[in-house]
Amino acid sequence: MSKYVIGIDLGTTNSVLAYAEITPGTERDNAVAPVVEILPIPQYVAAGTVEPRKSLPSFLYLPTEQEAAQYETALPWGRGQTGGGRTIVVGEAARRRSSEVPDRSISAAKSWLCHSKVDRRAPILPWGAADDIGKLSPLEVSRAVLRHLIDAWETAFPDASVAEQQVVLTVPASFDASARELTREAAIAAGLPKDRLLFLEEPQAAVYSWLCETGDRWRKMLRVGDKLLVCDVGGGTTDLTLITVEEDQGELTLKRQAVGDHLLVGGDNMDLALAHLVAELLAEKGTKLDPWQSVALWHSARDAKESLLAENAKKSHKISVLGRGSKLIGGTVSVDVPRDQAVTLLADGFFPNVALTDRPKRRAMSGFREIGLPFEQDSAMTRHLAAVLSSQGENGTVAKPTHVLLNGGVFRAATLEKRLFDVLADWFPDAVPQRLCPTFELDHAVARGAAFYGLSKAIGGIRIRGGTARAYYVGIETSGLAIPGAARPLKALCVAPIGMEEGTECDVPSEEFALITGEPVPFRFFSSTTRRADRPGTLLEASHISAPQPGEEPELAETDSMEALLPREDSDDEEVPVHFQTRVTELGMLELWSLAANSDKRWKLEFSVREET
Repeated sequence: MSKYVIGIDLGTTNSVLAYAEITPGTERDNAVAPVVEILPIPQYVAAGTVEPRKSLPSFLYLPTEQEAAQYETALPWGRGQTGGGRTIVVGEAARRRSSEVPDRSISAAKSWLCHSKVDRRAPILPWGAADDIGKLSPLEVSRAVLRHLIDAWETAFPDASVAEQQVVLTVPASFDASARELTREAAIAAGLPKDRLLFLEEPQAAVYSWLCETGDRWRKMLRVGDKLLVCDVGGGTTDLTLITVEEDQGELTLKRQAVGDHLLVGGDNMDLALAHLVAELLAEKGTKLDPWQSVALWHSARDAKESLLAENAKKSHKISVLGRGSKLIGGTVSVDVPRDQAVTLLADGFFPNVALTDRPKRRAMSGFREIGLPFEQDSAMTRHLAAVLSSQGENGTVAKPTHVLLNGGVFRAATLEKRLFDVLADWFPDAVPQRLCPTFELDHAVARGAAFYGLSKAIGGIRIRGGTARAYYVGIETSGLAIPGAARPLKALCVAPIGMEEGTECDVPSEEFALITGEPVPFRFFSSTTRRADRPGTLLEASHISAPQPGEEPELAETDSMEALLPREDSDDEEVPVHFQTRVTELGMLELWSLAANSDKRWKLEFSVREET
């Protein structure tokens, strides 16, 4: 049995490791909160200088050959990490260097890990840097951050190898199957135990952290029918989750009702917005920035944002940009950013006062654009929230949260927190949602909740139920006459409904379909977070797959489509009539079985749909 449960928040901006000791043979007393600790992480804070911090910035720096020796021997576990055969730096020093040498710095690897339009195993980061830098893949960067956390753990607990502990690793609720599988691959490569590794959605981890703090008192704070909105705004992503309070055999239980779509918008977008403001202020002084200075300014804006939004902040904050030569800036140039102007920009830009009927704006796209992270076109988080609440109500109504739990470093700013609740009060004036007020640091909540969740599984405790947060569909090509230059339309067959529990299976009632064997063919899969009434066997027309209007999102989102070659014996026909059976395994994998109608043969397609463990 493991001695500890380790909870890891692999964050876009910062990563945190929490842990709790397991007491064998006893059940947790709900009246006493278990002890969950945060592990200090030794890391370079400057060349040759190592200090412990409660969080590890998820940044990598690729030092030059001349610099490398300064980052190789000061860590407690000896020589630092290598990537691609060279020294790499993880943590605070890497974050600081990102504003000075952006073309050798890597950030937001977690966002790249879920970007399906690039090869996430290819060395592509730092994005846009020269090829002679020696780039790394998003998978390798994620592995390096996790490996640093593992080294810190095994230095602090030399008699408790991480391979022997229960580990809970958190992922965004909106991560698709590929991103989850790549995260798992990075975790195993870093050294986390394959057979003792669990995934947990980040918003649920925040709720578990609150449950850890409140103990059994939560049952007096919530009642049957309440809806808890978890609004998790981190550095790179925003996750919106609804959790309902239900009753089971006289006991209150929690059930995850819905999650919003993947939103690549967060604190990093705020930093960029502030950087644009600073660039305009510099332009007024006659200073023009080159592309890399603009990237450096983005990183510098992060510190400015935290300073300007802090309580009792000064009226302005000075930002400096290093020079890049006589043609642009001969030396360092500075500008004072007014606090009032920055606060207005961030509050109105990201939490505007909008109507509950508003929806995220979709602008017309250019025919050509750079390949990069697919940031949300609309940065207004309140419009995204309005869309989620409107889509998750019953019988055409709006889902009305009774309580709100905030999470993520963005809400350390009281100004932004207040703006969000002002908007909610305008939407629901007759029943303003109450804020649940934990006393723990928001930056540590996800890791703490992950450790507490693992402890609850090990020795008993409250669990959030819910099964899969999405319904899953397989694309079925229609038959018909061929049209030159046009593919035959697809229908979508529901093979797993929203809420299908892990460890269960079901037959998919439908007519027989033809399975192509013996040659590589594409298999297309789709998902939906809103079609709660669809059951296995529901067959949707092609109109549900395509966008209803230009600039609008389709009702079904394409997910882990793949090309596969299913085996065929010499006696088999190329097209085999089949029907389907699905199973969600205990590990969160969706198995889609094609069962031959005229024999006992069967073929399996598999991908991860884990939404919570």
